[in-house]
Amino acid sequence: MRLELLKNVRRVVVKFGTGILTDAANRVDPAQMDQLVAQLAGLQRRGLEVVLVSSGAVGSGMGVLGMEKRPKALDGLQACAAAGQVKLMAAYDRMFAAHGLHVAQVLLTHDDLKHQERHLNARQTLVALLQRRVVPVINENDAVSYTELKFGDNDRLSALVASLLPADLLILLTTVEGVIENFGTPDARLIPTVETIDSTLRAHAKGTTAATATGGMATKIEAARIATHSGIPMIIATGRQQDTLQRLMDGEELGTMFVPRASRLRGRKRWIAFFHKPKGALIVDDGAKSALRENGKSLLPPGVKRCDGEFEKGDVVKICDVEGTEFARGIAEFDSGDIRGSTLTRVEVVHRDNLVVL
Repeated sequence: MRLELLKNVRRVVVKFGTGILTDAANRVDPAQMDQLVAQLAGLQRRGLEVVLVSSGAVGSGMGVLGMEKRPKALDGLQACAAAGQVKLMAAYDRMFAAHGLHVAQVLLTHDDLKHQERHLNARQTLVALLQRRVVPVINENDAVSYTELKFGDNDRLSALVASLLPADLLILLTTVEGVIENFGTPDARLIPTVETIDSTLRAHAKGTTAATATGGMATKIEAARIATHSGIPMIIATGRQQDTLQRLMDGEELGTMFVPRASRLRGRKRWIAFFHKPKGALIVDDGAKSALRENGKSLLPPGVKRCDGEFEKGDVVKICDVEGTEFARGIAEFDSGDIRGSTLTRVEVVHRDNLVVL
């Protein structure tokens, strides 16, 4: 299965986690970075377009500023990011240059990808860099981001970048070998392939206690959900071996591969599904759920049982069943007050062209 999924890969997004970039003192580890950069250069030599999503700015800044623990206050995080990003990019520039490659820094906030015009501009910039064989090095713009604008972690950011382009493959390199079943027990084993992301899989997802990290396996599984829904395979593998990327691209059974859905969402549908933080929710009855999921219909007023939250026309909202489970997202055609007023007839609350079944 792996070789079949990888045979037509031309564009790869690779994410480096903080844990594989920094040492025990939270400083950038030059030797480790150098071997990771060499692996990316190897992908370029194979004729692939390579995008790097790199953590490490805050961790690097912690070393610069003499901090042992990741700051909790926003201003402390931003100070670390500002100091660390300079050091991080200087190292990447030097290391990629040794392989005859140029890099470009791209710092993003959630707001950059939420607004459609800026979303398209970001994509065009990345494509232009790739066409020139430049390696974009992407990170969240932590120095200016605040809670409402943050992606939350670079696992999610890497999946959104893969969806934005779109890429043909997403690889998350981390400190673990992949998704581990029965982690920490004598029965622990690597799960090599995931075809369905369900509650059983999520039970294997643990957070992290690392001082420099922001996520853990839970955020990586969320990244896999975004990637696979976008029609993009994703692999979680260790970044501590010097030939991981080469072996993965040769089809070797390393790490955990998440199998994508058969069909890839179109660009606008991906934008609706993954690049917004929904403002509210529409709770629909079973008939409406069936019409949306199975028949590709628009959401009509009779199917809406309840409207939660406050939103305006044009906002993205969740669409949930009577048990509260989200199964779709869409752009509301009316304000929440109008929908709640129960006076709408012969209109579409969410048009099928602006609706995505998840």
